[in-house]
Amino acid sequence: MNGQPCLRDLRLTVRRVIEITALYPDRSERLKEFPELEDEDVRQALHYAALQLPDQVVTLDPDALVA
Repeated sequence: MNGQPCLRDLRLTVRRVIEITALYPDRSERLKEFPELEDEDVRQALHYAALQLPDQVVTLDPDALVA
């Protein structure tokens, strides 16, 4: 898969699993389209993706916010 992180032996990249989760928010519909994709696979993909993002706190100036 060109060096991209994948799940188990599914040949699905983490990116594709997150995309599938966004496109099929209804679990039963997702299972119909991708029966091999288990809930734990989705959880692991989301966890992996979250670990790849920088974790920083940004303080907003409340006076700068305009309604």
